[in-house]
Amino acid sequence: MIPGDIAAALGVRASGTWRPAPGGGPGSYATSLPFLMAGEAGPEPADIAADLAGRLRGESWIEAARVTGGGYLTVTVTDRALAGLAVRVAEAGDACAASDALRGTSVSAPASDDPASAPTWAAARRLVIDAVTGRAAQCSGATLEIRPERGTPSTQAPAAAVAFAGQDAVRYALARSASGGAEPIDPVDLVPDGLESPFFLVRYGHAQAASVLRWAGELGIGHGEFDAELLSHARELELLAAMSWLPERVAAAARRRRPDVLARHVERLASRWLDCAEGHPALPFGGRQAPRDAAEASARLWLAAAAQAAIAAGLRLIGVAAPTRI
Repeated sequence: MIPGDIAAALGVRASGTWRPAPGGGPGSYATSLPFLMAGEAGPEPADIAADLAGRLRGESWIEAARVTGGGYLTVTVTDRALAGLAVRVAEAGDACAASDALRGTSVSAPASDDPASAPTWAAARRLVIDAVTGRAAQCSGATLEIRPERGTPSTQAPAAAVAFAGQDAVRYALARSASGGAEPIDPVDLVPDGLESPFFLVRYGHAQAASVLRWAGELGIGHGEFDAELLSHARELELLAAMSWLPERVAAAARRRRPDVLARHVERLASRWLDCAEGHPALPFGGRQAPRDAAEASARLWLAAAAQAAIAAGLRLIGVAAPTRI
C-alpha cells in the first residue's frame, strides 16, 4: 500500500520498481523509477530523483525523501503513516492486496487448480502456477480469462499426495516451489503441525489472529477508536511494513509467474504477526506485556484485524483456505 501511496502522490505508476531501501528500517522504500524516466526524457536520474524528492517533502506523512545510489529515490514515511495501515488494511479486507499495477493487461488461468487432476508433478506445478498467476494478476488490475477445464482425476503421484495430505497442503507446497520442474513432493513432509512447517505457519497465523478477535468479542473488548501513536514497537512496525508491501508482492508474483514470491511473503506476515501477538498481546491476560489501557488494547486489536485480513488475502490468492481455528 505505501509504495502505491507514494506513486499516487507523485502522479506516476511505479509498480515493479520498488525495493526495500538498503539499510533503511520499516517504512523506507527505494525506487528505480528515475532511471526509467531518464531513459525516456533525457535528464540525469539523480536530477529526476531530486525533483521527485522535493515534491514529496511537503507531504505530512513523509519523514524523508532523498536521492541515493546515483539516482534512486528513497522515501521514508512517518511511523504514524505506517501505523495507520492497521485500520486501512483491516477495513479493506481482501482488497488490501489489490493494485492497478497490471491494468491494461490480460492473462488466462485454468478453471480448476486441483493438483489431483494433473498426471505428473511437472503438470501439477504448471497448473498451480497458472492459477495463482491468474488470480494475482486479476488482483493487480489485469483482465482474467478462464480456460475450459481439461484435467481429469488422476491415479498418479499428485493425486496420491492430495489423498494423503489434502488439496490445500499440496497446492501450497507447489505454489511455494520456485521451479516449475518435475521434482516430487513428499506428502509426509506436509503433515507436521508445527511452526517449522510453512503451510502450518500461514494457517496458524491467520487462525491465531482470528482467535484474538473472537476472544476480544467474548470479553466485550472492541477495536474502536484508533490511536496510531500506540503502535510504535519495532515488532509492530515490522509487521505493518510487511503489510505495506503486499500489493507489490502480489503484482510481482503475477508479473514474474512466481507464486513462491507471494507464498513466502505470506509466511513473513504470519511470522511477524505471531511475534507481535507474543511480545505485544492485545488481550488483558497477556501478562506484563498486556495493554495498559483500553486505547492500547484497541490499537492492538486493529493490528490483529489487519493481520488476519492480509494473511487471508494472500492465502485466497494462493488458493488455500484461511481457518479461524486450528
